[in-house]
Order: sequence, then structure tokens, then C-alpha cells
Amino acid sequence: MRYVDELTEALRSQLALAAGIKDQLGFGLRQRLREGYDARDFRADLKAGILVGTIAVPLAMAMAIATGVPPQYGLYTAILAGAICALLGGTRVQVTGPTAAMVVLVAPILKQFGFAGLLVATMMAGGILILMGIARLGRLLQMIPHPVTTGFTAGIAVVLALGQVHAFVGIPAAALRDSAGAAPDGAVEMLQGLWRARTLVSYADLGVGVLTLVLLLGLPRLVKRGPVPLYALVIGAIAAAIVTSVIADAHVATVGSTFSSTLGDETVRGIPPLPPWPGVPWHWTLTDGATTFHLDYDTLRLLLPSAFAIAMLGAIESLVTATIADGMCGSKHDPNAELIGLGVANAVVPFFGGIPATGGIVRTATNIRAGARSPLAAVIQAVFILACTIALAPLAAYLPMAALAALLLVVAKNVAEARHFVRLVRVAPRSDVLVLLTCFFLTVAFDLVIAVEVGVVLAAMLFMRRMAVLTKITLDTQATAAETPAGVRVYHIAGPMFFGAAKTAMQSLDVADAAARVVILEMQHVPVMDATGLVAMETLLDRLHRSGREVIIAGLPSEPVEMLHRAGIKRQPGRLAFAPELETAVSMAILSLGRLDAKR
Repeated sequence: MRYVDELTEALRSQLALAAGIKDQLGFGLRQRLREGYDARDFRADLKAGILVGTIAVPLAMAMAIATGVPPQYGLYTAILAGAICALLGGTRVQVTGPTAAMVVLVAPILKQFGFAGLLVATMMAGGILILMGIARLGRLLQMIPHPVTTGFTAGIAVVLALGQVHAFVGIPAAALRDSAGAAPDGAVEMLQGLWRARTLVSYADLGVGVLTLVLLLGLPRLVKRGPVPLYALVIGAIAAAIVTSVIADAHVATVGSTFSSTLGDETVRGIPPLPPWPGVPWHWTLTDGATTFHLDYDTLRLLLPSAFAIAMLGAIESLVTATIADGMCGSKHDPNAELIGLGVANAVVPFFGGIPATGGIVRTATNIRAGARSPLAAVIQAVFILACTIALAPLAAYLPMAALAALLLVVAKNVAEARHFVRLVRVAPRSDVLVLLTCFFLTVAFDLVIAVEVGVVLAAMLFMRRMAVLTKITLDTQATAAETPAGVRVYHIAGPMFFGAAKTAMQSLDVADAAARVVILEMQHVPVMDATGLVAMETLLDRLHRSGREVIIAGLPSEPVEMLHRAGIKRQPGRLAFAPELETAVSMAILSLGRLDAKR
């Protein structure tokens, strides 16, 4: 019956926890509205939302193309995820949508499982994110070591940049396939494909790409405000039109010449002028319908590592962006509410063909600098993208692929933070450098799914290694102002008794002195104890009892004491006792020695 009561209490606490998280949904919006919201705030949000929307439109298209899907699906992701996260998330000014990190992660999933498999993996990742938020893992995920995240981002930048080279120089994607017809998978195969197709470089595409790249890097020095990417892409499109009209044999690949869709009996070049339309994710196919997807247990099992990687990377990127946003505008976000909002968004967007989404630092920073006051700015941004998708779709067909590749090359450059990477390699401890380079190498040489899984394990190992050093056991022969009585040994245990330190610390406590008949474990500086710490404590107590020693635990905080009591480790006369502080424990030890001497 006791175990039934404990299980009932545990379930009750989890339900209460879930209810608490429910109350946190929309934390950013509710917090801002409680402070007051008037017409001036709305005008500021309207201005910021439109400005961010003009930047988000080309970015969302470029991210989708880099992933390997038609550009409209990137726009659908930005529309739905941007609005859902703004309304349900835990931040005030963060803008969510497809990002560069997800491009590198999603492309291999799309190649292996097809578009339907990618959508199902995104749904699964959304469920994982929701569970993370309910379990209140938001603060924990913010503790991922810096070398791990830096290794990821630097590797992502390299892979993203390599993936844009063929479009930048005008090489068709089909020319990169190997003799078996397989598309490049990873940086090494991409380099091999580029080398094989080196003779197909188009100087017209290269010229447009270089012009756009120069504008993207140079215009920010001249134009302090405004959608620089949009300006650069428009100029690139005009340059492409001039080149193809002046030079007879010149051809510049555009969104319209690369992508098409069917509306009834009509073929539309580029983006269809339609809003996001719902469908069943596991039945969804691209226009070529090349991959057949079967939804069953085995497929879900194969997709689970990819879904976990999407969830972890999305959580890390969103929470890092939210933290940066707090520093820029002085706000405070709720990480658990943000995880749930992000999870709901990623669970919903696949029903509209959307790809994985997370918080984007470029759009968020632009939103803040434009004067956004609340999450409504991100909602307005989503509405603006929707309007552009419907009204300006025909114009998107004229955007050169090389210009979009140049935009992603600049994104990769900003993501890489090369100077910071080199500085960490030079000044960080060797263990951190090893983790940094491992995550970087796995991301570049293999794929981000493996890198995320290994990176999380390395982060945990680093944490355990460093926390284990903090938990120490020391012998004190001067427990009080007076000398410790003969036959009594006092050990000070300080630090958390958790899985990373408990076993090692407890094994170091070796009472070799045969004269020690009473052992005092002074534990007032043990803040927490987990199941591993409990087992280590049980093993230690059993070892001391079998050697005929009485144990007194002194100063242990209330929470670890309750855990010991629940495990059946309670006061046993002549074997185990508890004392509120060390001096009382010493007095108790003296009485125990007297009792033991009287028995002799």
C-alpha cells in the first residue's frame, strides 16, 4: 500500500506540474499586456513586423531551397511557426522560422526519408519539445557547455557554405550526383561533386552571385536601416535580367526556372500564390513524388534519432537566442514556456508542409532594433509574409538562385564566428578544445544528427567530471574546539551527492583505523542527493556496519534526510543515528563510546 500511495503522489505532482506549465503558455505576450499596451506600442510593433517580414521572406525561401524543398514551404514555416511561437512562447520579441542550423540537419533526413519522412520527424520533434517544457528542462538546456554549441555552429557554417557553392557558380544540382545517381551526403561528397562538375561553372551566375555578395557585405555600411538583403536581391535580379537580355547565350538560373507547381491544369513557375493549405504529413510528396513513405513502427523508430536531434538543436538555438534578446532589450523569458510554444509550432507546421523551425537570431535582433514592443510584432511579421506569398509570388520567380546562395553564404559567415572559434582553441582548457573540435568534425564529416547526440553525451560527461571534483570527503581530527575523543573519527562530506560524484567520493572514504568505533559523517554541505547518491550512501553504511562501527550523520539538510527515510535508512540504536550539527554528534559519540565500554 505504501508504494501505491507513493505512486499516486508522484502522479499528482506531475499533473500539478503540467497544470503549472499550462498557465505559463503565452508568458511573453501575457507579461507584456499586463504592463499595458496602447496605440503607440501597436504602431511600433507594426513597423518592426513589416521590416522583419521584408528580411524574413528571402531568408525563408533561401533556407527552404538550401534544405532541398521548394521555397514556398519555407514561407509557410515562417508564417505558421512565427505566429504560433509568438502567441504561445515565453519570449517578448523573438522571431521564429527556418534557420541555417536546421538546414544542415534537415537535408540528410529529406534525402533518406523523403519529404513525408521529414514532416513526420518534425512532428515527433515537436512532441519531444513539449515534453521537455513540461519536465521543466528549459534551464537545464541553457547549461549546455559553450564548446559544444560553438562546435555545432562552426560545423553548421562550413556545411551550409559548401552547400551553396554550386548555386553560387551556376552548377546544376543534378551535376553533383555520383555515378549511381545519389546526391552528395556530407561535406566530403559535396567537394567531390563540385570537383567533378567544375567545367559547368556559369560565369553569368557567378557574376550575379558575386555582385549580390558584395552588396550584402557592403550595403550595411551605407544603409543603417532597412532590409539590406531585400535590396541586394532586387539589384541581383535586375542584374540577371540585364545580363540575359544583353548576352545572347547567357542564362541565369532563377527560382522560376528551378521550381514549379501545378494549380489545376496550369503550371506555375516559382511560388504558387496560395496561403498554407492543410494536408496529412505522412501522405505529403513533392512535385516529383519520388519517395514513397510508409508510416509504421519501424519507420518511427528509425526517425527517432533525427527527431531528437531536431528537438535538441531547436531548443538550444531558441533558448540561446532568447537569452541574447533578453540582454538586448532588458526583458526576461520563460524557457519552459518557450519550449512548449516551439514544440506546438513544430507539431503543427508539418500539416501545412512546414519544415522545422526555431528562434532566429538575425530576425530577432532586427525585430529588437526596429523597436518591437511585444510578441505581436512577430505575429504581424507572419501576416506580412502571408500577404507577400499571395500577392508577390510572381515576382519571386525572378530571384536568381546565385543571389539566394550569396545570402546564405553571408548567413554562414555570421554563424561561424571564426574569430571566436580560433580564440577558444587557443585559450580554452584541453578538455574543452577536444569537445569543441569533436563536435565540429562530426558535424562537417558526418551529419548533425550524430554530432548532436555525441555532443549531448560529451556535455554530460564534462558536467560530471567537473562536478565530481567539487564533492570531497576529508578526515578531521579536530572536530570541535576540543580534541576528538579516542575511537571517534569525523569525516566532512561537501558537495552534491549525485550520479557524477557520489560513487567516487564514497569509495574514497576508507576507515582503516581499527581504533575507530564511531564514525561521524558531517554532511551539512551536501545540498542534494539523487538515486546514485542514495545507493552509494547505502553501500557505505553497510560497509561500516559490517566492520562493527556505529555511524552518526550530522547536519544533513532536510531534503536528503527525507530521501533517506523514504529508502528505509532511519535511526537504529547502536548502528545509525542522526544529529542536527557536528557538536551534538560528538556528544552522541561520547555517549556511544561509554555504552560500548560498559558492555565489555
